[in-house]
Amino acid sequence: MHINEPKSQLIRKTMDSPDEVREVTEIMLAIFRINGRLLERGDDLVRPLGIASAQWQVLGAVSLAEKPLSAPQIAEAMGITRQGVQKQLNRMLKDNLFEKLPNPRHERSSLYRPTPKGEHVYSEAMRRETLWAHDLAKGLPGPALRETLDLLKNFLRRLDIPLPDEGDRR
Repeated sequence: MHINEPKSQLIRKTMDSPDEVREVTEIMLAIFRINGRLLERGDDLVRPLGIASAQWQVLGAVSLAEKPLSAPQIAEAMGITRQGVQKQLNRMLKDNLFEKLPNPRHERSSLYRPTPKGEHVYSEAMRRETLWAHDLAKGLPGPALRETLDLLKNFLRRLDIPLPDEGDRR
């Protein structure tokens, strides 16, 4: 598909694809929408704590690792850019949510760990998330949730498959 093709031709190519290809396209679109809504609703959830979803993600990456991490390690753990992580870390250092430590393995890449205040904010964010997840789970069958999780994990692994060449016209 080329950018210069009319929109209707691009849509037709997707619609003329095998069922699995159309469904994968629909899954990608649903994930984009879900991601946007999760960030929006996550911001609403943690705003009273003085943080945003992006900061919650960074706190979560370090808290789940149970050890100080560098900005690149946080970025890799959360699937976000190092620059995005560093921006959030800088804000959270100012807000006393993180402290910066020397990294014995790399002098230019500091390690970060939550302060007691950061640990408290993360704990409260997770308390709120648990209540929210409880409400979201109501009426959703457990086996379908497990199947969905397995599918999404497999989908995530498959995203490492090489992208098609620019000239590929399947």
